[in-house]
Amino acid sequence: MTLSRDKIYLDGAWVAPSSGATIPVENPATEEILGHVPAGTAADVDRAVAAARAAFPGWADTPMAERGAALGKLHEALAARAGDIARTVGLELGTPLKVAKAVQAGLPLAVLRGYADLAGRPAPEETIGNSLVVHEPVGVVGAITPWNYPLHQVVAKVAAALAAGCTVVLKPSELTPLVAYLLLDAADEAGLPPGVLNLVPGTGPVVGAAIAGHPDVDMVSFTGSTATGRAVSHAAADRIARVALELGGKSANVILADADLTKAVKVGVGNAFLNSGQTCTAWTRMLVHRSHYDTAVELAAAAAAAYTTGDPFDEGTRLGPLVSAAQRDRVRGFIERADARRVAGDAAVPDKGYFVAPTVFADVDPDSELAQEEIFGPVLSIIPFTDDDHAVEIANNSRYGLAGGVWGTPERALAVARRLRTGAVDVNGGAFNPVAPFGGYKQSGIGRELGPYGLAEFQQTKAIQR
Repeated sequence: MTLSRDKIYLDGAWVAPSSGATIPVENPATEEILGHVPAGTAADVDRAVAAARAAFPGWADTPMAERGAALGKLHEALAARAGDIARTVGLELGTPLKVAKAVQAGLPLAVLRGYADLAGRPAPEETIGNSLVVHEPVGVVGAITPWNYPLHQVVAKVAAALAAGCTVVLKPSELTPLVAYLLLDAADEAGLPPGVLNLVPGTGPVVGAAIAGHPDVDMVSFTGSTATGRAVSHAAADRIARVALELGGKSANVILADADLTKAVKVGVGNAFLNSGQTCTAWTRMLVHRSHYDTAVELAAAAAAAYTTGDPFDEGTRLGPLVSAAQRDRVRGFIERADARRVAGDAAVPDKGYFVAPTVFADVDPDSELAQEEIFGPVLSIIPFTDDDHAVEIANNSRYGLAGGVWGTPERALAVARRLRTGAVDVNGGAFNPVAPFGGYKQSGIGRELGPYGLAEFQQTKAIQR
């Protein structure tokens, strides 16, 4: 499998970029360079947007069921690359291979299949009085995606936009761009019409900024940090372009007095440490009723101790590296500054690579940096509460509102879940649903991804009176 790439994908073909500059892609487990990709420029974005703009009328006029069939062919071509996807993400991100197969490869394939099926069964047009209500594609979409789930976040945007009839210019993260090339290889093989999907790798300040501010980009869909999302939103606002933002999180896992404590803690630790804690929905605040608090702390510390760090391709590894030296140092800074009781985090980690030991803090102040800032590493904070109202108060004490969990008897847990100001809540370990709406409240974002709600983000609504 070739890792270095020297082309960008424009108008249905692999072409040379406008500059010979490249970006190195690092293996965070070994600190070795895996390969290079082009450092795209604003001129490359101009070419990509022009191709997408030219392709838009034909793709928008293609019946939705035919667009669904095209996505089905894309799914078939991408599924044939599932092994390469898992291996590539394991190399450029450090996700343990078992998780890479199930989540980093499996989830985007499920999402793509879902949009192929959804587009293949268009909803009937709606009539309100004498008005026919129709849904039309927004236009050219700029998709700017992050490094932590580098194919899933791409597919969640690209598949929805294509199903809706939009054309796309994609900028993957410069830290994990290689897996996006596998998607474009599959798109080329599947025969997507020229210009419908275009790829320009590069940095955020160059390629991302050019996309966000481009006058011919009708919508920007961005996933990443709240700070960068704010900048993207400002750039799009200058021309009144639509934005969809999936940003940070500081999710609470609320364990009520009548919960199955052992299961709630075990699942909660696993959620917090998934992908080395580099997950925007991670339940990084574990809220536990005081009657079970000491036991929960012991259970969490023991669970953390079972997370072996090391080579992502070793079957015994449960926790891989962080994506970069900068991310590792940032997470270590939070740990070093923490004013709380550390009950796990002294485990040895490999000397080589960007590893951080799985860390658990108890007696965390709900207003502290540890409880308020998105750390994006394997760090869990445990906080006691006195009753359900107190738990809701602590859980909602955040500028974020992306996800969360509640454990307890079903009726009571559901009542608490309804009170959480967050875009998604799992009750008693409810499974992730790839066709349910996903997105946040407050500074966790604007809009929704996945399923019919994700499709609607890329559509305009028109009323035709007759």
